[in-house]
Amino acid sequence: MTELARLKFYATQPHTCSYLPDEQATTLFLDPSQPMDVHVYAELSELGFRRSGDHLYRPHCQGCNACVPARIPAARFLPNRQQKRILKRNADLSVQAVRPNFNEEYYKLYARYIEQRHADGDMFPPSRDQFCTFLVRDLPFSRFYEFRLSGRLLAVAVTDALPNGLSAVYTFYDPSEERRSLGRYAILWQIGEALRLGLQAVYLGYWIKNCRKMNYKTQYRPIELLVNHRWVTLT
Repeated sequence: MTELARLKFYATQPHTCSYLPDEQATTLFLDPSQPMDVHVYAELSELGFRRSGDHLYRPHCQGCNACVPARIPAARFLPNRQQKRILKRNADLSVQAVRPNFNEEYYKLYARYIEQRHADGDMFPPSRDQFCTFLVRDLPFSRFYEFRLSGRLLAVAVTDALPNGLSAVYTFYDPSEERRSLGRYAILWQIGEALRLGLQAVYLGYWIKNCRKMNYKTQYRPIELLVNHRWVTLT
């Protein structure tokens, strides 16, 4: 085990929360001079940390604990009726893992997704620099999972393969393929992939009870939430 107590962390100044606009947020970052070690990352994921670009972070807000880390225990997951339909609906897709890289095919799909699905968010408007800084990082544990239909790119799941599980960093997909529920399918596929690799869980980031965009995460059961420094099962 890494001695996490020796690591340095830095907190940002309070800023407007991206999820709860009436709240002020503070973010705790691992010292950026610390090498991005997969074992440190895995240990910090157990404490609720996430990756964005080259940074590991977690919320560190005063007076607010709305952001609750969530993960799906792969071996215990049972798809419900709707999720089984999503799996069947997308059985015609092929999936390939590639190293993170920039190309226009990825970026055009990402830009369409942000413009049509997240025009009200802090990632709008998209740019190539933003895409690269956020997702295209040369890290040995990071993967782009391509979801294709007869060669046409429909979705990309940016995922980190850690010793304790898969961390779902971000997924972007073709907004015109709404019937396929590609975002949900990407999570279901990653659960299956974690199981195939013998990994413990799929880490989904933060669940926020009062944020409508986060409600989908508790549709995967059982799900584990990090509450008072313990992973608690929500059945």
